[in-house]
Amino acid sequence: MENSLDEKKYNKLIVILSVAVPIVVAILFGVKIPNVEPLSFLPPIYATINAITAILLVIAFFAIKKKNIVLHENLMTTSVMCSAVFLILYVAYHMTSDSTKFGGEGVIKYIYYFILITHILLSIIIIPFVLITYVRAITKNFERHKKIARITFPLWLYVAVTGVVVYLMISPYYA
Repeated sequence: MENSLDEKKYNKLIVILSVAVPIVVAILFGVKIPNVEPLSFLPPIYATINAITAILLVIAFFAIKKKNIVLHENLMTTSVMCSAVFLILYVAYHMTSDSTKFGGEGVIKYIYYFILITHILLSIIIIPFVLITYVRAITKNFERHKKIARITFPLWLYVAVTGVVVYLMISPYYA
């Protein structure tokens, strides 16, 4: 019961972040900082951070399967930090640079947009899942943590991997 009370302390913050982050990102996405050199070097960096996040998530999955709790905790904390750094760099890039249009045609265009749209939608949906899963772990509510982690892990992994795929597909079209 105490773990549930500890968890509830975080609920308001989880709701605020789950709503605020997508709204702030959407607002900042439309803001262009005038007279600033575009940060055109950032896309490969934040794509690499997405790749690192995906790798960390997979290693963390195997670590917990092998009951290596400390390694799992460290990898998951690092994954959360990587996602936060990704978000900061992503917003910084879009505040200084125009969006790149995908130049592919035919079937590949539909594949690209399917991946992009599912990536964007799930990147919004995953925020509360990651936060709830993380809070359940730090409050030592491991049974509830495991239940939601079964949902969070594949969604987060999909978002991280498709972030890299989207970058690779659009990278030939960067100006």
